[in-house]
Amino acid sequence: MKLHLGELAISSPAFSHGGSIPAEHATDGEDVSPELVFSDIPAGTVELAVLCHDPDAPLTNGFTHWVAWGIPPDTDGIPRGGGGSFTEGTNDFGNAGYGGPAPPPGHGRHHYFFHLYALSSAVDLSPGATGAELLAHIDDAIIEQARIVGTYER
Repeated sequence: MKLHLGELAISSPAFSHGGSIPAEHATDGEDVSPELVFSDIPAGTVELAVLCHDPDAPLTNGFTHWVAWGIPPDTDGIPRGGGGSFTEGTNDFGNAGYGGPAPPPGHGRHHYFFHLYALSSAVDLSPGATGAELLAHIDDAIIEQARIVGTYER
């Protein structure tokens, strides 16, 4: 099942919308990003951006697990483990790239929102920008957005 707002869509063969993210994509496992599949990229898209965020984290603004932009609009997704020509920002672990689910043990099921943004202009940020910096920068350039939500629990 795909959840999309407008025509833009994001899905993953690793988990269904609302389903459990396999441990291989969490810090408990290989800690590699899941494959993401994009479809119905709207006309006028200059580039795509992805942000993975856990709003259930016991922090004021949740926890950002992945920040990526500069994804070409003619791509059909991101392969398992990343790869491709795009720029990655700094996640809330303090690292560049993807950092998988790592909810506190016994904290219950957390929800991981993989947001896809179709943008009308290129992102002009330095590598290592945070999720908050990306969102502030792209606010006026979002043509459409879509998301898929996975869950993980320890």
